[in-house]
Amino acid sequence: MQPGQPLRIGIFLFEECEELDWAGPWEVLAYWAKNFPDDRVEVFTLARSLEQIRCAKGLRVLPDHSWETAPPIDVLVFPGGAGTRRQLGDELLRGWVQAIAATGALMTSVCTGALVFADSGLLHGRPATTHWSTLDLLGQLDPTVELRPDDRFVDTGDVITAAGVSAGIDMALHLVRRLHSEERAKEVKRGIQYDPQPPV
Repeated sequence: MQPGQPLRIGIFLFEECEELDWAGPWEVLAYWAKNFPDDRVEVFTLARSLEQIRCAKGLRVLPDHSWETAPPIDVLVFPGGAGTRRQLGDELLRGWVQAIAATGALMTSVCTGALVFADSGLLHGRPATTHWSTLDLLGQLDPTVELRPDDRFVDTGDVITAAGVSAGIDMALHLVRRLHSEERAKEVKRGIQYDPQPPV
């Protein structure tokens, strides 16, 4: 991030991305940006193109930016979902992910977004997590990854991976704490009334 520039957080969208994987972090981070404007945070969605995206459960969304129109990204949030399987081995996507990482952006994934990061070489020799059902696949994609099945998220400095679906909310609150303060993270948590106490 350049001095005087806002903190720009880009949330990547793709066909069959899991809704809560990206909408959970979006809610946290956009609440932060909207309600604390002096913090100078910008949150936007982006995709390969500006075409409509159909998510895993059928929600249709329009990205704010394409790869070509997106501003510089300081933090990338890469969700999971069934669509990640088709991205494995995609050289164009690998190159884009690697290029974003090379700029010094903080790379974050939710759920099976970690599979794409592993496929792109970002998790080599690192601890990481993903959805419980794909931990074995993560290990197959890169056997050097130290699997963390019990962690909601794993922060290794320039890469953060979160476990499945709702864990992205926890990871996003961690981002607010890391990039601003624990006090601000608690304010955002209260604002979105996030206090998980499952009925089952």
